[in-house]
Amino acid sequence: MESIQAIKQRFGILGNDQKLNRAVEKAMQVAPTDISVLVTGESGVGKESIPKIIHALSHRKHGKYIAVNCGAIPEGTIDSELFGHEKGAFTGATQTRSGYFEVADGGTIFLDEVGELPLTTQVRLLRVLENGEFIKVGSSKVQKTNVRIVAATNLNMVEAIKKEKFREDLYYRLSTVEIYLPPLRDRKDDIHLLFRKFASDFAMKYKMPTVRLEDDAVALLQKYRWNGNVRQLRNIAEQISVLEQERNIDAEKLKEYLPGYASNLPAVIEEKKKDSDFSNEREILYKVLFDMKNDLNDLKKLTMELMENDSHKNVREENESLIQKIYGNNDEEEVIPEEITDEQLEVLQIQQQNPTDKQDKYYFAEEIEEEETLSLQDKELELIKKSLERHNGKRKPAADELGISERTLYRKIKQYDL
Repeated sequence: MESIQAIKQRFGILGNDQKLNRAVEKAMQVAPTDISVLVTGESGVGKESIPKIIHALSHRKHGKYIAVNCGAIPEGTIDSELFGHEKGAFTGATQTRSGYFEVADGGTIFLDEVGELPLTTQVRLLRVLENGEFIKVGSSKVQKTNVRIVAATNLNMVEAIKKEKFREDLYYRLSTVEIYLPPLRDRKDDIHLLFRKFASDFAMKYKMPTVRLEDDAVALLQKYRWNGNVRQLRNIAEQISVLEQERNIDAEKLKEYLPGYASNLPAVIEEKKKDSDFSNEREILYKVLFDMKNDLNDLKKLTMELMENDSHKNVREENESLIQKIYGNNDEEEVIPEEITDEQLEVLQIQQQNPTDKQDKYYFAEEIEEEETLSLQDKELELIKKSLERHNGKRKPAADELGISERTLYRKIKQYDL
């Protein structure tokens, strides 16, 4: 059996990071089996190398190897691409076509960006994994295939399952063995090695001297985050090789090619601007909510004072602005809020019983003679019934008359079974 270093050299994998070596080792171990494998890692880390290793070291190495980018195929045609279609199955299907699962029979299929598959296609794929069966689009005939599936994704599959974008049963069938490739920022010792390899390759390609990095540029290279991983590093090495006349690159020159360090990066600035705008809107929303909460707390405090204090008029005068804010002008029609406290409800019900007594509008049920008092529920029911009768059962005018929203009135109708 070949060594890890030999396999890495054979497939052009550079680096001596421990996590990278472990990923290659797992690929070598599962290759002789037919176990489904899921390769995970960020975009640009080189996930496409793992299925090539698995296929080359398996008993299927003489069969076909087909790589499919699931995210690049339109949703309307992906079933046809994977499973084939019959003539006349849809507009434009002028002849019968074999899909990848039929063509790759006896070989390996690599499904890159498998997390982008539509849910309907995921059901078809699950059937292939479970019993090797599939049906062409527009056909009713069940066909058999013997393929090994290796999938890859840069998505957080647990989150995708929670959001119902990916089937949980399919995830467990695909990830019998999961191989994780680390991001470039976690392989700091490999970064300069990769850059030198890329710089050497481009020097040969474009027939020019190889660019070299000064010590401060190497340190900057290792500190950079590399969101695009190996793919981004390769692109930057190519840019520097082509554009720079000076072959020795220092940190200041390197910064011009690293997004986040250069000054003319409108895309990055725009993204920050969007985040800032969202943050401002969120702060305004929080302020409104806090103000509403404070008003409600003040109202509760006022109500308790009124209940415990005999000098109602003094309390009312001291809190006139708050009363105006909560209840509006006394001369105008009152509007009952959607949600009110028990104390508010008690006050408002008494107001409705005595609409002409405006001077003593905020007195309490305890001061009404006991023999004249009904329960609040009975009074509320009586008022709703009268208002509905007066308006021939029409909820909107009845709600306006009662000073409550139509939704609240509808809830009360259901509550009292009217």
